[in-house]
Amino acid sequence: MKTALIAGATGLVGSFLVQMLLEDGHYDKVKILVRKPVDLNHPDLEQIIYDYENPDLDKLKADDVFCCLGTTIKKAGSREAFTKVDYEYPLQIAQATKDYDTQNFSIVTAIGSNSKSRIFYNKVKGEVEEKLQEIPFQSLHIHRPSMLLGPRKEFRTGEEIGKVIARLLWFLFPKRYRGIHASQVAGCMISKMKESKPGLQVIESDKMHEWPVREKL
Repeated sequence: MKTALIAGATGLVGSFLVQMLLEDGHYDKVKILVRKPVDLNHPDLEQIIYDYENPDLDKLKADDVFCCLGTTIKKAGSREAFTKVDYEYPLQIAQATKDYDTQNFSIVTAIGSNSKSRIFYNKVKGEVEEKLQEIPFQSLHIHRPSMLLGPRKEFRTGEEIGKVIARLLWFLFPKRYRGIHASQVAGCMISKMKESKPGLQVIESDKMHEWPVREKL
């Protein structure tokens, strides 16, 4: 019985990932970590009510782990709160699942991730990437998307303006920096996880454009 675990299952990439994994049938069980129950029913789905501040690590057993956790400093409210979601929580999941013998771990970070960056967002993303490489997974997949496109549940003014500009001037941007649909990121994560090539794989945004866009969940 093969099990997948998804952290960040209600976010933009995570929502597509959950639906696509359930349709794919590669896993006998798809576990999702949620703060409260979500309106989604499927015989292969297991919803786990999970508190990152008071974690029940026994619930995290899985063969393959997908981490789609992420926020913005504005939404989090502070740099400290942002660091918890984008750095501490992914590492909590990674270390706990490795302790339960998870072999393959996949995470979404961002284009420009660099622990030495002067941009705080990119710096934190780079730091979590480096820390994850210290955990001896059989395979570690790091996905670095550019601006994410797709049906967000919350409205982000700056991001929406950026999307409009990106669509109008897409031909001026190198492919690596063009906006990418969340479903393409999810599709890439699934495909790379099925392959599970040993070692570290870093997938930049331009490579994820190879997967088809799925407009609706």
